Amino acid sequence: MSLLQVENLRTYFHTRMGVMKAVDGVDLEVGEGRTLGIVGESGSGKSVTALSIMRLIERPGRVAEGSRILFDGRDLAALPEAQMQAVRGNAISMIFQEPMTSLNPVYTVGNQIVEAIRLHRRISAQQARTRAIALLELVGIPSPEARFSAYPHQLSGGMRQRVMIAMALACEPRLLIADEPTTALDVTIQAQILELLRELRERLGMSIVLITHDLGVVAEMCDDVAVMYAGRVVERGPVHAIFRSPQHPYTEALLRSIPRLGMTQAVPLHVIPGKVPSALQRPPGCQFAARCDYVVERCRREEPLLSAAGEGRAACWLREPQTQSAGALHA
Repeated sequence: MSLLQVENLRTYFHTRMGVMKAVDGVDLEVGEGRTLGIVGESGSGKSVTALSIMRLIERPGRVAEGSRILFDGRDLAALPEAQMQAVRGNAISMIFQEPMTSLNPVYTVGNQIVEAIRLHRRISAQQARTRAIALLELVGIPSPEARFSAYPHQLSGGMRQRVMIAMALACEPRLLIADEPTTALDVTIQAQILELLRELRERLGMSIVLITHDLGVVAEMCDDVAVMYAGRVVERGPVHAIFRSPQHPYTEALLRSIPRLGMTQAVPLHVIPGKVPSALQRPPGCQFAARCDYVVERCRREEPLLSAAGEGRAACWLREPQTQSAGALHA
């Protein structure tokens, strides 16, 4: 059963240079108790998609009419802001990339968690304090009562990220959106944060949307994956199927770009040529055509839509039976 279903999400930024189509027709689905990984290069629209779901897009950006963000049957895109505030931080929470910019430097971390709790729960300050200390302990912060009174600058990067997770879990959300939660952390701390998220999902039964550029993290953490390119989802499906048999050339190229143990200079790392097209000037046809090893003329003229491919869905003309190049990905 789907907890979150995103249909035809389009988020545009109206600038002096023109309309920037940061997200242009995204379809996503997150099941109850499952983790969806969203992957893609920088500029593919991953973070804007997350902010759009949370209704945190600021001017000059806006979510275009016709976009649907169905959460537990309600269309968040159509909710009045007052009702959306009751959802945001309560039923849906978000962890941002850099906790130092998300935490207020002049308040203790404990008071910031208390504020998040009391915003949505009618409980006393003492009850909220007790709950905040319990949350700090839940996310693995040592001496939680002492850390309650610490300021963000007094904590390490890993500890600050754990505080952000505690704050996100304050109201027991059904959906947690984690936007690059291990960015700027060293490898050991990254592993600890990811293991913490996995344990919390199993313990609390929540769903997670994990935004990352690291396919290794996706393989380890996620049940399903959506691959984004130039503001669109070009492939989505179960993780095991996409890693075993990618159905879109971009997914295949990303998988070939993963460094592997034992690689030498004789076997160079695969590099995807070119760059993501500008969000101000999207070319006709498939957005990946200029960088694709399997491009045919139809790719440059017509935009493919997500359709059944393998165990998931892919937006690629190579999946069409009538295309002579069909099957080239696995030839």
